[in-house]
Amino acid sequence: MKHLSACTSVMVGKNASVDGSTMIARNDDTFLPLTPQRFTVVPAYHQSNKTWESNQNDFRMKLPMDGYRYLATPNADVEHAGVFAESGFNEKNVAMSATESVYGNPRALSHDPWVPNGIAEDSLQSVVLPYINSAREGVEYLGNLIKQYGSPEGNGVLFADANDVWYMEIVTGHHWVAERVPDDCYAVVANQVAIQEVDFDDSDQFMHSDGIQEFVEKYHLNPTVDEGFNFRRIFGTCNEKDRHYNTPRVWYGQKILNPEVEQSPVSNDLPFLRKANRKITVMDVESILSSHYNETDYDPLGNGPEELKTKFRPVSMNRTQNSHVLQFRNDAENPQWAAIMWLNFGVPAFSPYVPFFANVEHTPATYEHAPLTMDDQSAYWMYRKLSMIVESHYPQFIQMARDFKTESNQMFLTHLENTIYQARHLEEAEVPTFLEKQNQSLTNEMHDRVHEFMNTLMSKGLTLSKLTYDMDKNL
Repeated sequence: MKHLSACTSVMVGKNASVDGSTMIARNDDTFLPLTPQRFTVVPAYHQSNKTWESNQNDFRMKLPMDGYRYLATPNADVEHAGVFAESGFNEKNVAMSATESVYGNPRALSHDPWVPNGIAEDSLQSVVLPYINSAREGVEYLGNLIKQYGSPEGNGVLFADANDVWYMEIVTGHHWVAERVPDDCYAVVANQVAIQEVDFDDSDQFMHSDGIQEFVEKYHLNPTVDEGFNFRRIFGTCNEKDRHYNTPRVWYGQKILNPEVEQSPVSNDLPFLRKANRKITVMDVESILSSHYNETDYDPLGNGPEELKTKFRPVSMNRTQNSHVLQFRNDAENPQWAAIMWLNFGVPAFSPYVPFFANVEHTPATYEHAPLTMDDQSAYWMYRKLSMIVESHYPQFIQMARDFKTESNQMFLTHLENTIYQARHLEEAEVPTFLEKQNQSLTNEMHDRVHEFMNTLMSKGLTLSKLTYDMDKNL
C-alpha cells in the first residue's frame, strides 16, 4: 500500500518538559500540497454493532460494542482520499498520532511480507483510539490487531497519557517493537526505523511482537549479533535516501534541543533518545516541526550555496497538511482541562499552532468543515492562504510572520491560563461546555487576527510589484 505520511515526529517525556507535560507531536505530510483536513469530535457509542471498512485497501474488521469519544483530523475528501483520522485525544485523555511512515528492509520483508489488506494508516487511528485507556494499552491493543490482521506498510505510532510516552514501529507484515520514551528524554523521528537497542528483559520499557527474537535468529537478520539486538540495524534501512531525506531532519531537531552536540546530518547512528540541554516547552517542539534548516546553508529559503539549499528534505513543507502537538499538562490539577491539542492547519513555518482543550463534544464549525476548494470561512483554507502570502515575499514578510506567531503564542498562553483559572470555579458538569466556548472564542479571535494580518501583508505586497518605474513626479 502506498504511504501517505512522510512525516516528522517529536516525543517528550514528562520530566524532560518544563511543566511536567507529556507531549507527542507530528507533521502530517502527504504527497500533495492541498489535501483539505477537518478537525472534529467523533462521538462515543454504546452497545452498537459496527464494522470498519477501509475504502483504500479493503481492510475490514468488526469493532467493539462500545467506543470512547475522540478527537480526529481526517481528510475532508473521505470518499476518494480515505479517512486518515491521524491525531487526537480520547475521552480518557489518551493521545495518539498515526502514523510516522517507516521502511523495513527487504531481507526482513522477504520472510514476513506486507499484508495488502491489513490495517493501514487510513484506518489505524479510528480502530484503536476509541478503545484504549492508556498509552501502554494502545501499544498492546494495536499489537494484537497487527497479529490478527497484519500490516500493509511500515508505520511508527505515537501514544501518550499523563505518565507515559510510547513509540511503536511496525516493520514487517506482523513484527513490531515499542519503546517507552524515558521521562527525562525526548525523541525525534523522520521516516526511518529509529528504535535501537532492545532489552527483552525490561518489559517496563519495551514491548514487542510474539516471536520476534526467534524470527530474527531463524533468518539470520542480525548483522551485529554479538552487540545485542539493535532493532534499527536489523529491520531498518541505511541508504542514500535516508541520508538526504531522513537523517538530516533528526539531526536538525536534535540540534535545536542539543546545540552543544556535534553531529553529522548524514550520520546513520544518530541516537533515538536524547536528554535536552534544558527543559522543553511546547514552543520548542513547534520550532522543530516548523523548521527548514533555519540559519544553516541547507535552508531552501536561506542565502546558502544553491547546491546545498535543496540537498536535504526540510521538516516543514508545503505538503504538511496538519501539524499537531498533543500535550497533557500534569500541572493542570484537573484532567478535564489537562489535555490540550495544539493544531496548525497551515504550513508550520509560516502559521501558528492554535491550542484547543480536548475534552469537548464539538469543535468550532470553521474547523469541523473544510470544502475541497478554497473558501473564505474554513480554518484550513485560511491558514493555507496565510502561508502562501508569507512565502510569496519571504524576505520582506518572514519577520512580520515571526512576530505574528510570537504575539499569538503569548496570547494563547494567557488564554489557557485564564481558562483554567475560570474552570476551577465551575461545577464538574459545567466544564466541558465552558471549554467548548473557550475554544470557540479563541477561534473567533484568531479569525479576526489572521485576516487583519493577511490584509497587512497584501497591502505591503502591493508595493513590491516588479511592474514599477521611478518617474518624475511632475509627469
